Amino acid sequence: MVTFLPTRPGRLADVPSFQRAIGGAESNVACALAAFGHPARWVSRVGADGFGDHLVERIAGYGVDVTAVRRDPGRPTGVYFRTAGDRGTGAHEVAYYRAGSAASAMSVGNVDLTAARAARVLHLSGITAALSAECRELLYELTAPGSGRPPVSFDVNHRPGLWRDGEGADVLLELARRADIVFVGEDEAAHAWGVTGGPAAVRRLLPEPHVLVVKEGARGATAFTRDLPDGTFHPALHTVVVATTGAGDAFAAGFLSAALRGLPVKARLRYGHLFAAATLTTPGDLAAPPDRDHADRLAALDDGAWERLRLGPGWTRAERAEEEANIP
Repeated sequence: MVTFLPTRPGRLADVPSFQRAIGGAESNVACALAAFGHPARWVSRVGADGFGDHLVERIAGYGVDVTAVRRDPGRPTGVYFRTAGDRGTGAHEVAYYRAGSAASAMSVGNVDLTAARAARVLHLSGITAALSAECRELLYELTAPGSGRPPVSFDVNHRPGLWRDGEGADVLLELARRADIVFVGEDEAAHAWGVTGGPAAVRRLLPEPHVLVVKEGARGATAFTRDLPDGTFHPALHTVVVATTGAGDAFAAGFLSAALRGLPVKARLRYGHLFAAATLTTPGDLAAPPDRDHADRLAALDDGAWERLRLGPGWTRAERAEEEANIP
């Protein structure tokens, strides 16, 4: 989708102008991975319109392969507007305009399945499943077991407002159980499935994925694997939060980046937190991660230095950010 960000805080009714940006869970992940040096492909549909041109050009600008993106001459590119307030506040508003959009019409018959499956990891989002019955069937097809299926990464991304038929919780649970790597917020699990009792309770509900990451907000995240059945927790970074939108996508990209590099689980969680911090400290849905040398240096800090780290706006562009001044 094309995202419109407010030029000042306030209700949507009061904001006089907006700045155009790009948004979308899967494309956010692809852009962050490509910006960090990984080959990434985005498979989707956009309208044959100016907003579609903007999305394809901007996403390609991050280094993402967009050759499998198809243009729909009969449906527009989706757009959405949001306020400057974070999702956690009552002042936060989002206005989606994607009913009947090109992306909502994705189906098994009009998406390049070969391109989607030709990857080391295929990343999907529960948001796509909520867009239409056709999108839901597409995700069932892509997560179906089979010899030609790559490992599937699935971000639950529970958005109750997008599910009009009341089936969202069951659909998301089924898709998560079919995936190899799953990302879910502790709060999402409680809202969607009524799971309380912390990350271990979520793992009991979802024993199937090889890797389950339960995000615990500003506290941190816990990862479960076959070798770590009890899970391992790692704290998040202290950041000056500008906006939270897109931070979950960034976390997934950081975690997947470290997994693709063959790094251990603790490092995967650290890269997830670093990528999330890049987005948390910017107003948009998407922020380029720090360069690889910078990220590698921070990820290698000892536990004490990691917990002392303070990151604010602009930290990814500084060779040694001011907020890191207290790090030995």
